[in-house]
Amino acid sequence: MQVTPLIWIITIAVTIAFFVYEFFAHVRKPHEPTIGESARWSAFYIGLALVFGVGIGQVSGWDFGGQYFAGYLTEKVLSVDNLFVFLLLMTAFAVPKAYQQKVLMIGIIIALVLRGGFIAVGATLIESYSWVFYLFGALLLVLAWRQAFGAHDSDPSDNRAMRFIRRHLPVTEEYHRDRLTVKKDGRRFVTPMLLTIIAISLIDVVFAVDSIPAIYGLTSEAYIVFTANAFALMGLRQLFFLIGGLLERLVYLSQGLAVILGFIGVKLVFHALHVNELPFINGGRPVEWIPEIPVWFSLVFIGATIAVAAIASLRKTRNERPAEVTTGEAAQR
Repeated sequence: MQVTPLIWIITIAVTIAFFVYEFFAHVRKPHEPTIGESARWSAFYIGLALVFGVGIGQVSGWDFGGQYFAGYLTEKVLSVDNLFVFLLLMTAFAVPKAYQQKVLMIGIIIALVLRGGFIAVGATLIESYSWVFYLFGALLLVLAWRQAFGAHDSDPSDNRAMRFIRRHLPVTEEYHRDRLTVKKDGRRFVTPMLLTIIAISLIDVVFAVDSIPAIYGLTSEAYIVFTANAFALMGLRQLFFLIGGLLERLVYLSQGLAVILGFIGVKLVFHALHVNELPFINGGRPVEWIPEIPVWFSLVFIGATIAVAAIASLRKTRNERPAEVTTGEAAQR
């Protein structure tokens, strides 16, 4: 895939322009978005991502187009999983709904910057050291296990970083609109708004560690990795307000993501064996009998896993609600 420096410059400039527009058009004036506003903008960004993928397929070939769509699907689902943590964070810090947009926007921008750095480092490592595929594959398998069986109920407002900040900086108990610091009695205080942004920034680092190795398991093209991540993050703010109530019903999303991460981890290990140069594995020669997983299979597998996880989640929560109602009625009798 041929991507000139000019295309990179235009892509990054357009991405920045979208976020600048988002800030001045929607975030600068604090307000709680309506369902209609969130739905329209979510549909716009998803449609834009799909049109971009079709463009890649038309211009560079559908092999690259398939890689983009597989990467975009994976990153989008990982982003939806991130919304669970955002929801916990907003609740823990009691962020007023009118100011949640600003927190999300800053967090998303920080996430994109961090992922950009990880993408550049990952591209350099992959180009220089083939054994990195083993490392990425092992990391994803560990993350898949933690996603499926790890605890997800930690309080993001009471981790070590937050306790350190509270010990060393004066923090107000109340919000002062959307200000990050406030001066009281001649002394500068940090507001909970700043603590929330710091917490979301730290969480973004963890998200980047998950997402970048995952998408490099689907494509080695840095341009596809960047654009898939950018489109996955665009509209995430609106999606937060659109499906906030639905998030609690996606009870099998973690298991679905674990399956996807595990699949990509295996795919990375297979690819590492195909390009093997480590002397203690097969004498430093590629292991040619290991099958290569084609792009179309990756795309179908990821899409099917997402669909199964979503349908199973909705069916489970739908069936549980009547049971809860029945129990409550019986108790009243």
